[in-house]
Amino acid sequence: MANQATLNTWNHPQTLYARYGKRALDVTAALAVMPLLGVLTVGVGAAIKLDDGGPIFYRQERWGRQGRPFRIFKFRSMSVGAPDIRNADSSSVASKADARVTRVGRVLRATSIDEVPQFLNVLNGTMSLIGPRPNLATKPLDRMGDDERRRLTVRPGITGYNQAFYRNSTTLPERYAADCYYVDHLSFGLDVRIVLKTIQTVLTGKSVYSDAKGSGEQTASGQAPAAPASR
Repeated sequence: MANQATLNTWNHPQTLYARYGKRALDVTAALAVMPLLGVLTVGVGAAIKLDDGGPIFYRQERWGRQGRPFRIFKFRSMSVGAPDIRNADSSSVASKADARVTRVGRVLRATSIDEVPQFLNVLNGTMSLIGPRPNLATKPLDRMGDDERRRLTVRPGITGYNQAFYRNSTTLPERYAADCYYVDHLSFGLDVRIVLKTIQTVLTGKSVYSDAKGSGEQTASGQAPAAPASR
């Protein structure tokens, strides 16, 4: 595994917003959502229990900022003990016909309510409201490519550039390229645009499933998607 000295050589965003403002907004947003999370836990928890009687929450180890593993929180949307099935590019399967997803889970995923418990991760500092989505902590750091490692220079997010503008419609290399674009252009303005676009994407249900997604081959240009200029 890559040692901490190697991780410390990575270039972290150094703007005032990246160093202080972003975290302040994260804590404020997470505290504001706590009452809603409490209400959702009661309602969603009851629906999950009535559906299959299994646990309400799902926890999984992911890679966090500077390669530190952490446990992510979600409302459980799959059957207990469901196998981990991946696309050809190792990304998560997001298929409408996925038999592993419970009846309640389909609603939670379509509305992104299953992600709301991650505000607990935001509050404890392991995640941010906006950032690259965290990968499973199974691949050693020293086996990651440059783009995959560079994503870890910022806190992972509940939503991010990919989730807002593309959701599940892009391949893994394209997601990594877009994540690196976000790291290189992190700003308050970009975060606001991502939040607004995320709301629009969730409300329209755009690209919830990845059934028609490509096999994971990199695009010819290999460049990160350009940030929308006016959306």
